[in-house]
Amino acid sequence: MTQRQIQILYRACWTIALLIAAIPFVFPFVWMVSAGFKSVTEIFGAPTLIPRVWRWQNFVEVFTYQPFARQYFNSLYIAIVVTALTLVISSLAGYALARMRFAGAGLLMLFLISALMVPEEVTIIPNFFLMRWFGLVDTHWPLILLPTFGPHGVMATFLMRQYFLALPKELEEAGKMDGLSRFGVWWKIALPMARPALAAVSIITFLFSWNLFLEPLIFLSSLDMFTLPLALSNFNDSYGLPLWNLQLAATSLAVVPILIVYLIAQRQIIESFALSGVKG
Repeated sequence: MTQRQIQILYRACWTIALLIAAIPFVFPFVWMVSAGFKSVTEIFGAPTLIPRVWRWQNFVEVFTYQPFARQYFNSLYIAIVVTALTLVISSLAGYALARMRFAGAGLLMLFLISALMVPEEVTIIPNFFLMRWFGLVDTHWPLILLPTFGPHGVMATFLMRQYFLALPKELEEAGKMDGLSRFGVWWKIALPMARPALAAVSIITFLFSWNLFLEPLIFLSSLDMFTLPLALSNFNDSYGLPLWNLQLAATSLAVVPILIVYLIAQRQIIESFALSGVKG
């Protein structure tokens, strides 16, 4: 065998090995999508990977059983708003902590990092009383403000700071010599170079907001205000038992935006995690 043939065989073996290793991770997702096309009897009676009878009406009943379209839109727009606000605030704060020198900067960073050690379950009750005092209970404002300014926002700020620390200062100095202000340097130089970090923060924040369950459970009570995590747990029959075929069909629909966001930004995310810890 030639050297090229050996390399092709080596890559083929690695590809087959990776495909086999991926089966335990892919199988639950495939089974979930498949079960969304089955009846409840077929799901538990004689489970098979491919449905014997394809029940396309499951995906129609999902939208007629409860206001699923409205709940889907609620999760989508909340996740987009939270992501956009987190990107703006974390990039500004991260750049300031990485490049601006001021009294108490180290203490401020220590205080912010310590906020990551506080579980959200500890602060959920004070946050509920605070939101009730502002009259924001049963609105989407708590689901926007708390992730943006809470521990998740701190984590995004820390990630952006680490990335900005790794950027060469010479580019910023050149921008200042060209007459750019501090804000102009951030907007025209730092942000374009931080696209991998921004992509990572985007997908992490989108996933965090999209999967949020505890906060909607505490702050929301109206069916029309529900987000997807609450909606998925609400597909029950008159006895309170889960309608598994509808739940799995709805869950399959809920996964679509996550796959789209990840497929768009996966390369930038890997690059960001590889570079974000280069300099501290």
